[in-house]
Amino acid sequence: MRRARPGAPPRGTGSRALTSVGAGSDLGAVLPTGSTTDSTADRTTGQEPMAAREERTQSKLWHITLSVSGAEIPLTEVRRGLEQLAHDHPFLLTSRYARDHAEIRYWEEARDLHDAAAVALRLWGEHRSSAGLPPWKIVGLEVIDRETYHLRIAEGYGPPPAAPVGVHPY
Repeated sequence: MRRARPGAPPRGTGSRALTSVGAGSDLGAVLPTGSTTDSTADRTTGQEPMAAREERTQSKLWHITLSVSGAEIPLTEVRRGLEQLAHDHPFLLTSRYARDHAEIRYWEEARDLHDAAAVALRLWGEHRSSAGLPPWKIVGLEVIDRETYHLRIAEGYGPPPAAPVGVHPY
């Protein structure tokens, strides 16, 4: 175990300020040596600083439609791979497939669209070998928030609800 140099600040105290958790906490802000803050304003307003609120943005649900295609392979192999993916990742709602393409639809929880899209774009490649998926390329991606998904359904356009759940041929 390494010891700190005499007079050095404790390990893990960089330039980031640590704040107390919960509204109305009497703990105030915990800061590294040499840092200052106007904690009085926080105590009088009872609100977190705006930067802290933005960092704590809650995640939300995103509806993902991932389309893949490539060279034709037997339908039984495509189905087996998609069923294994659904078994490994039960969050998948439905998959449709043919000999040369497939579509996967599911809900992803993420902070923003960029995070949801990044996860969706990695799904096929990261699970290709473990699930025995075809060596196809991603050819389409749609990421929409929950409100937009339900609005589309209510207005009668957009993808039909993901029912029945499971893996099905086109």
